[in-house]
Amino acid sequence: MESSKLRLPVVAGKFYPKDSEGINKEISDFIKGNEEPKTKVIGCMLPHAGYIYSGRVAALTLARIDIPDRVVMLGPNHTGNGSVCSIMTEGIWQTPLGKVKIDKKLASLILSGSKYLEDDNLAHQDEHSLEVELPMIQYFKDDFEIVPIAFITQELEILKQIGEDIAAVLKVSEYKGRTMILASSDMTHYEADSQARAKDKKAIEAILALDEDRLMREISNFDISMCGFAPVAVMLSAAKALGAKIGKLAIYQTSGDVTKDKTSVVGYAGVIIN
Repeated sequence: MESSKLRLPVVAGKFYPKDSEGINKEISDFIKGNEEPKTKVIGCMLPHAGYIYSGRVAALTLARIDIPDRVVMLGPNHTGNGSVCSIMTEGIWQTPLGKVKIDKKLASLILSGSKYLEDDNLAHQDEHSLEVELPMIQYFKDDFEIVPIAFITQELEILKQIGEDIAAVLKVSEYKGRTMILASSDMTHYEADSQARAKDKKAIEAILALDEDRLMREISNFDISMCGFAPVAVMLSAAKALGAKIGKLAIYQTSGDVTKDKTSVVGYAGVIIN
């Protein structure tokens, strides 16, 4: 395989442990004594900060999900590299827990069904928002394939259309009920804990109502610094087109719950969409 098609980890040892033993121990500690029955889902939202801060939220959310064989992964593009709506259609992503293959057929179908997505590897090479989710998924699921998509654009109508385009592909019998749509996002950034919680409550309520229009209004009206609005909007649009009716908050916390410094925190939410 050409090196350009092998996506090596760029934040191992920074956002999460650099080896499999460290990753497995950290995630195991997060979920110890908190295991719940697993349920099939259409979509979910997970945070993507360093595991020390947001790993517990991501782990406890994934622990409740019966993860299918395919995961369409939607994340914000923090680097600004590549296209504004970038899908990677082939290759392998490597983490300390092993390699995860891109579902080339599904990715190609999604690409061909959307006039906004562009086949682009550059956006994904140094972007952490999807990479940090992979070891988490690998901990709970031995074998699965992914479709990675990253967004710069915040244009809601474009995002909603991309969601509908993804859903149109997933409605095909081969993929129906066998694919999860994962949106990667942190919530309010670097505000006092009480203020972050108040703002995030408004955004989370919109997400639980499966209302991306309301989410955008709340973000605008209350200046909510949620970095993954775009992937969440796409996920909600797709999930509704696939029949989703309800959102459930699995867990919410802020970095202040870990550091005990409540003066400037980042919020993290784990949401399940059925």
